Amino acid sequence: MTLGNHSTITEFILLGLAADSRIQVLLFVLFLGIYLMTMIGNLMMLLVIRVDSHLHSPMYIFLNHLSFTDLCLSSVTVPKMLENLLSQRKSISVEGCMAQVFFVFATIGTEACVLAVMAYDRYAAICHPLIYGQIMSEQLCRVLVWASWGLGFLDALINTLLAWNLDFCEVHAMPHFSCELPSLFPLSCSNVSINFAVMICSAILHALGTLLLIFFSYAHIIATILSISSTTGRSKAFSTCSSHLTAVSFFYGSAILRYLMPTLSSSLELFFSMQYSVVTPLVNPLVYSLKNKEVKAALKRMFQKDFQQIAENRQRMDGKSDRIASK
Repeated sequence: MTLGNHSTITEFILLGLAADSRIQVLLFVLFLGIYLMTMIGNLMMLLVIRVDSHLHSPMYIFLNHLSFTDLCLSSVTVPKMLENLLSQRKSISVEGCMAQVFFVFATIGTEACVLAVMAYDRYAAICHPLIYGQIMSEQLCRVLVWASWGLGFLDALINTLLAWNLDFCEVHAMPHFSCELPSLFPLSCSNVSINFAVMICSAILHALGTLLLIFFSYAHIIATILSISSTTGRSKAFSTCSSHLTAVSFFYGSAILRYLMPTLSSSLELFFSMQYSVVTPLVNPLVYSLKNKEVKAALKRMFQKDFQQIAENRQRMDGKSDRIASK
C-alpha cells in the first residue's frame, strides 16, 4: 500500500479481548477486581515502606519504586481497557494512543532497570555484607533510581517521537486492548524499518542488558550461598532473594518476547501484554508481602498500631459518654 492511498487517521479501534457482550461484562468485572487489588496492594507497599523506619534501607527504597512503577503501568493500560469493555465504539484517539505508547514503554523500561538494580543490591548484601553500607550508599541509591527512570523515559521519548512521524493507513483496527509500539507498525503505510531497529535496540538495552546484570549478580550470589557451611545461613540468604527472583521471572519472560519478537500472533501478543501489564503489577506486592518476613512484620506493626489507636479513641469516646451521662 503506498503513501498516497491512505486517509488522515484521527483514532484507532481497539478490538480488545472478546466480541461477545456477555463475555465483555464478565471480563469487566474480573479486570476491575484485579485493578482494585493491584491499587490496594501497591499503595499498601508504598505506605508501609514510608511509615516503618525498619524498611528505610536500600532494598526497600528500590522496592518502593518498583511498587510505584507497577502502579503506573497498571493505571496506563487497565482503565482504558475497562472503558472499552463497556462501550460500543472501542476507540482511542491518535494522541491518546501515542501517550499510552509512551507511558507503557517508559514504565516497562524503568521496571527492567529497577529489577536489575535490586539484583545488584542483593549481590552487595550477600557477597559483601561487611561493606554493604559503603557500597549501597544513600547517594548511589538516588543515582541508580533516577538513572532507571531517566533511561526508561529517554527511550520512550525517542521511540514515541519516531512513531509520531508514521503515516497510518485506512485499516486502523488494532487487535489489542491497549496501544503498544509493536502494534502500530502493521497499521502504518510508512517505512517502519528505522522505528523497528530503534525499538529493538531499546529492547536489547533494557531487556538483555539488565537481564545480564541480574544474571551475573545471581551467579555471584549463588556461589557465595554455596560456600556457606550452615544450612540455616544458606536458607536465610536465599530467602532474601526469592521474592525478587519471582518478580523477575514474571516480568522478563513476557516483556522480552513482546518487544524482541513484535511479529507474534495476536493471541500471543494479548497473552504476553496481559502478563506484564496486568498480572505482574498484581503479583509483585503479593509476593513481597507474603514471602518477605520484614515486610510481613512491618504490616503487622502498622495494623496493630492502627487497631490500638482505634481502641484508644473508642475508650476516650466511651469515657466522655460516661461523664456526660453521670452529669
